[in-house]
Amino acid sequence: MALRIRQILGRNVNRLRMAMGLTQEELAEQSQIDRRQLQRIEAGAANPGVEMLARLRKALDCSWPDLLAGM
Repeated sequence: MALRIRQILGRNVNRLRMAMGLTQEELAEQSQIDRRQLQRIEAGAANPGVEMLARLRKALDCSWPDLLAGM
């Protein structure tokens, strides 16, 4: 179950990032997250904490429901 949640989150982050026209490097910089960590999040291989999710949500200018859709 945890793997599925990480995959859904990764797809959501990727979809929102692409909709904003940002590269992974740009989003990583704006959210103060290491680019490799962002790659792992989008791949569904990382389990980000609440603080990291909050920084991503702010950088992606989206709501919590948008970031967590499908979970």
